[in-house]
Amino acid sequence: MKTVLIAIFSLLTLSFVRQADGGNIVKALKAGDATEVGSYFDKFLDIKFPEKDEIKSIGKNQASIALKSFFSENNITGFELASQREMGGTMYITGKLLNDAKGFNLTLMMKSKEDKQQIITVRIN
Repeated sequence: MKTVLIAIFSLLTLSFVRQADGGNIVKALKAGDATEVGSYFDKFLDIKFPEKDEIKSIGKNQASIALKSFFSENNITGFELASQREMGGTMYITGKLLNDAKGFNLTLMMKSKEDKQQIITVRIN
């Protein structure tokens, strides 16, 4: 019985940690803080920017620099969340990056690694 309770508590705690990470990522996007978003990148990830080819397995540092550059060049000022859901250990966040113009659609895919959500895919179009 004690083992079952410990297992249930562990699963609930892990679920809350994942949700908190997702909330922190959304908060960083709403603030237009590419540096904070980049802190949730996995060691390697896939990234796609508008009118550019997708880059597979780019390193965390290079991806962070590329995202900061994109935010700066496009004057990203905020984010409107459309959906945040989790399916089978994978979390998705979709919404619109805001700027002075039309904005950009954003999709993030995350996996739980090392007890936190880590972004493994960024798609902006």
